[in-house]
Amino acid sequence: MKIVICGSMTAAKKMVEIENGLIDLGHKVILPKFTKEYSQMDSQEDMHSESVKNKLEHDLIRDYFEEIKNGDAVLIINEERKNIKNYIGGNSFLEMAFAHVLNKEVFLLNPIPDMGYSDELIAMQPTILNGDLSLIK
Repeated sequence: MKIVICGSMTAAKKMVEIENGLIDLGHKVILPKFTKEYSQMDSQEDMHSESVKNKLEHDLIRDYFEEIKNGDAVLIINEERKNIKNYIGGNSFLEMAFAHVLNKEVFLLNPIPDMGYSDELIAMQPTILNGDLSLIK
């Protein structure tokens, strides 16, 4: 399966770890551009300023839509952020919705967070992995 990984760049290290696990399970994996560079950064401020710059300069939202369109599934890396357990931010929400509209499988690494748009997240009927990548078939 060709899996497109989505999530906040603050989870870049986790994305690289998940990529390796999925490859070990025989999947093809697409990471957001610059993920490996972000995984080497220590400061979230640096990540944020680089992320905005890269989104604009490299048209990353449209670029990743194309990756999702050409993939089989998306895997949202939803970890604690901003004091919200299993946080799903704006970009991940968009990417999850793109996948849903395109009838792609949607996986969440962790359960659906309690957020203002939880109803929409539930309505997309993602498969919750509870951290177990082997559930992706």
